[in-house]
Amino acid sequence: MLLGEYEHTLDDKNRLTLPAKFRQAFEGEVVVSRGLDGCLFVFTRDNWDSFVAAQLEGLNPFSKEARQMSRYMFAGAAETELDKQGRMMVPPALLEHAGLGREVVVAGVRDHVEIWDRASWKTQIEEVEGSVELVAERLAAKQD
Repeated sequence: MLLGEYEHTLDDKNRLTLPAKFRQAFEGEVVVSRGLDGCLFVFTRDNWDSFVAAQLEGLNPFSKEARQMSRYMFAGAAETELDKQGRMMVPPALLEHAGLGREVVVAGVRDHVEIWDRASWKTQIEEVEGSVELVAERLAAKQD
C-alpha cells in the first residue's frame, strides 16, 4: 500500500526522483497518466492493468462519456521505467496537464501515486480539510 506525502523537485530534464519508500514498489514498468483534480497518476504496470480492468474496460464504447474518459486516460498515458537513481521521466504534455513547476508533492494513494504541483497540493489539502467530515458523512450514508 502506498502511503504518505513527500516534497520533491523535478530536475532540468523533467525527471522526478520517487521517494525511497516507493521505489521498490515501482521496479519495472511504470505508467504515468493524466489524473483527476489537476494531478498525475503513477501506477505500477500491474496496478494500471487492474485499474483499467475495474474502471475502464467495462465502459460502453457507444457512450460519449465513456469514449471521452477512455481518450482522457489512455491518450495521455505514457510508459516509462525508473533509472538506477529511482528517477522517472515526466513527459512534457503531462507536465503541462498538471501545471507542474519544479516543486512538486508526491502522494501515495493506496494503489498509485499522485504527482501535484506543490501550490496546487496545498490548495487541495486546504479544501479537503475544510469539508472532510461532510464528505465522510455523505459517503457513509451511501453505504447504508
